[in-house]
Amino acid sequence: MSIVLRAEQIEKTYGSGELSVHALRGVNLEIADGVFYAIIGKSGSGKSTLLHILGGLDRPTGGSLYLEGQDMSALKDKELAYIRRRRIGFVFQSFNLLEEHTVLENILLPIHLDGKQADMGFVDQVVDALGITEKLQSYPDELSGGQRQRVAIARALAPKPAILLADEPTGNLDDKTSGEVIDLLKLSARQFGQTVVLVTHDMEIARQADQVVTISDGWIVSVKETF
Repeated sequence: MSIVLRAEQIEKTYGSGELSVHALRGVNLEIADGVFYAIIGKSGSGKSTLLHILGGLDRPTGGSLYLEGQDMSALKDKELAYIRRRRIGFVFQSFNLLEEHTVLENILLPIHLDGKQADMGFVDQVVDALGITEKLQSYPDELSGGQRQRVAIARALAPKPAILLADEPTGNLDDKTSGEVIDLLKLSARQFGQTVVLVTHDMEIARQADQVVTISDGWIVSVKETF
């Protein structure tokens, strides 16, 4: 099993001197291809900071990050944005859909921004698996919260990223819909061989992943299989 993403001694400090806050303290983590990970920890533990650094949305204060063997820490901002767009999918709890665009346009947007042609056969597979085929010409304001999150997942998967990162994707959803979204992320890992890293504070959700990474006070305290 190959390693998609590797973090080596990642540190993140905000501020300086006596006011400095150490969000991450020398984190080491390997993310393997096709595995569903959950990062769990209390509020302020550093889990979202870690996810943002893994996704290239934030830069570490120290340490190195390798995506498919490439040192992301050494990239310039423009190069990093290019890698994010092509190789990393993001799902947030706020959905981040463009209201003036249809569901299909939202799904294809990252691919079109990259100047590429979508693999519509693959896109059709994704939207069918997520149960939103009949909603492709609808607009976001015509969808429920669960349907919006399905669209966000489809948008993240459509460019065939090396890794999909989900930051508390069920935070704005009720329990039933939350369960459905987690099932869809599990389906993505199984059906499409997608590597998924999910951040959550809910241990019940975390137990549905293949591996649970527990973080506390900026340290990874355990990495355990759930089966």
